Amino acid sequence: MSATTSPAPKKYRARKRLTVGAVAKNLSALVIAVVFVFPVYWMFSSSLKPQHEILTKDPVFVFTPTFENYSTATGVDLFWTYVTNSLVVTLGAVLLALLVALLASFALARMKFRGRKGIVLVVMMAQMAPWEVMVIAMYMISRENDMLNSIPVLTLIYFVMVLPFTIWTLRGFIAAVPVELEEAAQIDGCTRGQAFRKVIFPLLAPGLMSTSIFGFITAWNEFAMILMLNKDKETQTLTLWLTQFQTAFGSDWGATMAASTLFALPVLIVFLFLQRKAVGGMTAGAVKG
Repeated sequence: MSATTSPAPKKYRARKRLTVGAVAKNLSALVIAVVFVFPVYWMFSSSLKPQHEILTKDPVFVFTPTFENYSTATGVDLFWTYVTNSLVVTLGAVLLALLVALLASFALARMKFRGRKGIVLVVMMAQMAPWEVMVIAMYMISRENDMLNSIPVLTLIYFVMVLPFTIWTLRGFIAAVPVELEEAAQIDGCTRGQAFRKVIFPLLAPGLMSTSIFGFITAWNEFAMILMLNKDKETQTLTLWLTQFQTAFGSDWGATMAASTLFALPVLIVFLFLQRKAVGGMTAGAVKG
């Protein structure tokens, strides 16, 4: 009598398929991560290499690090002026956009008035329009009104660039908060302003953080406006500082990579800090009564 083998249980086969699928997904995620992270690694590693190892035909992965490129990058004239201008313009634009957008998005999400849909459509169209097409118009207006080489004017322009996305995003977050929470707070004796401040505002932490990150990145990386409007070096930002290492005699790639690494650090720091705050705001808003 020959022994018969029973087929594998369905549960085992399903678990095997699940394991193979999980491995394939993890490998795909790893490949994608390597593709995106490698340029960042190459930028950072090149900033620590001597010039002759950067320009070599064969890639150099093992080298003795040097900080000479960072000294060259930060040793240019007015470096700290560029840093200050970038921080003032970027933070000023983001804070103004958050303040105005918070009020505007609340009105668009909660209040009913004539023309509300038209305003929402205009905000969406402003978000979709490329701001590069406005460079010439901005330059002509600034020149005619003697507003060139001005940090406050540049801050206002960046504020206008960031505002549409901020309004659109915060409107969605406010609309997602149940109106019953606001009504319950008003029944308990809160005014509409108090209900917004004590109930809705704490629940908007994720939206505020995400829009802050986007606004910071947009204003921090802006190049076309500052190139056209601010020719005076004392009113320029770090985006133009990055171009100082490319001359008619060649490019100092070591200093360029070091400058690019330093330029990316504030964005990374802001992202990591605000991401943690956003998660904390979500959990805090979930347990508040």
